[in-house]
Amino acid sequence: MNLLFHGDALHLAAHVAHGSVTLAYLDPPFNVGTTFGARTKKGEARATGPKAYEDRWASVEAFVDWLAERLTVVRSLLSDEGTLFLHLDHRAVHEAKVRCDALFGKRQFHGEIIWLPGNGAKGRKGLGVTHQTLLVYAKAAAPVWNARDPMLREPFAATSLSMHFTNEDADGRRYRERTIASRTYRYYADEGRALGSVWSDCPAMVANTPLQKEATGYPTQKPLKLLERVVRAASREGDVVLDPFCGSGTTLIAAARHGRGFVGSDRSPLAISTTRARLEAAGAPFAFRKLGAQRS
Repeated sequence: MNLLFHGDALHLAAHVAHGSVTLAYLDPPFNVGTTFGARTKKGEARATGPKAYEDRWASVEAFVDWLAERLTVVRSLLSDEGTLFLHLDHRAVHEAKVRCDALFGKRQFHGEIIWLPGNGAKGRKGLGVTHQTLLVYAKAAAPVWNARDPMLREPFAATSLSMHFTNEDADGRRYRERTIASRTYRYYADEGRALGSVWSDCPAMVANTPLQKEATGYPTQKPLKLLERVVRAASREGDVVLDPFCGSGTTLIAAARHGRGFVGSDRSPLAISTTRARLEAAGAPFAFRKLGAQRS
């Protein structure tokens, strides 16, 4: 059953079976120090639109303390094949990584993805920060990772194709072979090469504009392509995907589109109404429930 909860992710463990989740993607507040509004109708700006959520903490330490409590809950819901993606920016990602190292163990850190939204630099007094970071942690030793999924591949460079892919198999597929430490590996031109840890091909949603079809007006909406890649990378059809800060519901839409089950939650009433409308429009069945005490 697909589930959508209104409430604090801290209470999820009472409603979701421990060890039932294969992939958890978390896009929490970033400790920006502001209140985020949404664009809910034509001609409305986020600055004057209804409140989406509050993103203010007394300090980065207070923010990370708050986040760590919810990370602990999410970890308990992951299966032994499970993976957690924690999406943050420069404001708190380093402090959050220290907490994740303590919670999961440093050996379970599987790297970080640098996402380039493509919005351009805005800083005028120093280096402009133009990326966000996804920390990747595994619950145990053998997480699901679909390395050969097409969404984790990119085309080989034209020069590489012409210089190295000179062999052809019985099916007419071009390939090259490389021998490393006495083992020979075959690479096919049509499969492309493995995508690295810098993702620059998933342009950010501009949530304040109606020009993009998938835009909902929710202020921190992430592009569907980004979440589809995460979902297909670290889960299989029939697995359960969890997003405890589901916002506009992009993770849940990505899961449904690719044959995964989903569990989403958010404490923002606007996030829940946005997600419900989006899931209903997509024809994705779900049950709606409430968690403990809510606050916007």
